Amino acid sequence: MELLHSGKVRDVYADGDDLILVTSDRISIYDVILPTPIPDKGKILTQLSLWWFDQLSDVIPNHVISATDVPAEWSGRAIRCERLEMVMVECIARGYLAGSGLKDYERNRTISGNVLPEGLVESSRLPEPIFTPSTKEPVGGGHDEPLTFEQTVDRVGKELAEELRRVTLEVYRRGSEIAAAKGIVIADTKIEVGYANGTLKLGDEVLTPDSSRFWGADEWKPGSVPRYLDKQFLRDWSGQLTDWNRTAPGPEIPDEVVEATRNRYVEVYERLTGDRWR
Repeated sequence: MELLHSGKVRDVYADGDDLILVTSDRISIYDVILPTPIPDKGKILTQLSLWWFDQLSDVIPNHVISATDVPAEWSGRAIRCERLEMVMVECIARGYLAGSGLKDYERNRTISGNVLPEGLVESSRLPEPIFTPSTKEPVGGGHDEPLTFEQTVDRVGKELAEELRRVTLEVYRRGSEIAAAKGIVIADTKIEVGYANGTLKLGDEVLTPDSSRFWGADEWKPGSVPRYLDKQFLRDWSGQLTDWNRTAPGPEIPDEVVEATRNRYVEVYERLTGDRWR
């Protein structure tokens, strides 16, 4: 097998016409890979994505060929998948006010061209979920930049832009309904899609703690900061550091923060799937 690409979290290998997507225990924040891995993270992301791919199979097909036909050393953290011609747009859906969306709202009451009403506060539920795409920059190529829907049309054409919006919002709506029944709020999420033989398919990962904001529904209240069940916990920890400017090299993660991060990933996996993490 040939290593084609090593990203912030995933390594991609060519195996004939297929790809082997291997999810490591690496973790990145602010586009910087931190030197300390999170044990089991790669397996949790892979298994949770596979669970979600099944839940969403009637919304959009996905790139998975096999979750078991992979080299033994990567069992549980790798999938065999189709090669996709990726759409170079990060497809983001937001249902609540948090993160960069909150900052944009506070600036001018809009997020990626979506005009929102006055009076919203941190963690507010939006009147309806919104599509807030961004550019998709290569590793080391800078930060992704927000796009309006009109700018997305300019990049990929009206028909594809409308399909990206429809699929992204439907993935978010379906995921939110399923998660709500398990006592979890999905504040926002991003997906990646691409074409295989002319069919638009879901790739990479979906509705994981790396790609989404998860809150406990019983801990959510507008105007407060809920307990995060995702990577935001690590971002918040890094925000307390006085000697790191969010550029490489990243800081070592203390053992107690590693454990707390892993525990959140395990918790969200178990609450969503109903299965105990092994």
